[in-house]
Amino acid sequence: MTTSHFLKTLRRFFLPLFAFLILAGTAQAHNGPAADHQDGIAAKGYAVMKPGGIFEPFEFKRRPVGDDDILIEILYSGICHSDIHKARGEWGKVNYPIVPGHEIVGRVVKVGKNVTKFRAGDIAGVGCMIDSCGKCVFCLAGKEQYCLAGATFTYGQPGVFGGYSTNIVVTQRFALKIPDGIPPEQAAPLLCAGVTTYSPMKALNIRKGQKVGIAGLGGLGHMALQYAKVMGAEVTVFEITDSKIATARKLGA
Repeated sequence: MTTSHFLKTLRRFFLPLFAFLILAGTAQAHNGPAADHQDGIAAKGYAVMKPGGIFEPFEFKRRPVGDDDILIEILYSGICHSDIHKARGEWGKVNYPIVPGHEIVGRVVKVGKNVTKFRAGDIAGVGCMIDSCGKCVFCLAGKEQYCLAGATFTYGQPGVFGGYSTNIVVTQRFALKIPDGIPPEQAAPLLCAGVTTYSPMKALNIRKGQKVGIAGLGGLGHMALQYAKVMGAEVTVFEITDSKIATARKLGA
């Protein structure tokens, strides 16, 4: 699989980042509350237990691996600004304790009997969703973020914990196989920041001869700049920090 094909697949599954930010505290969790996981898989993570709290060690149970699920031993989890805002309770109601993290890359260690997409030992990635009903008009159209039954986001719902942890159980269709040519630690940010910038440029059909402006050379901006250059555009970066000029030029602005 090429990086381009990998990003196209990301766009298919993980475009709903902003829906995640809005809905994570309220949508229905298909995987059930924590009480249902007493016989599940032991996990350790870092959680914020209350508004204004700090991250602290937290032990919990993942749901058992179902027929269509994979169990991933988490190797890397990116830190997105939305993780911090959610943990602090700055974006509405939060179901504490909260274990953030939605840029997840790890090694598959167990697969359900119906799984065909992965096998033990594969490197897999998980973005901002882990389940949906799979049957409603939106799920069938590839817009699972609008699932009529309520999508299950990677964290923020009762009993659903994210990537700042040792493992995660996810339905196979909400995980991606990381290509051999992409280092796992570099793949993790592509599951959020990467696709957030890639998707609009693909939707706008950015191509050779066009001019693209990038507002800020931050976590998203440096990716957007590189995508636009690969697509053939002439890129201008707008920045308030002179110290980033050299980096912007090095990346092709």
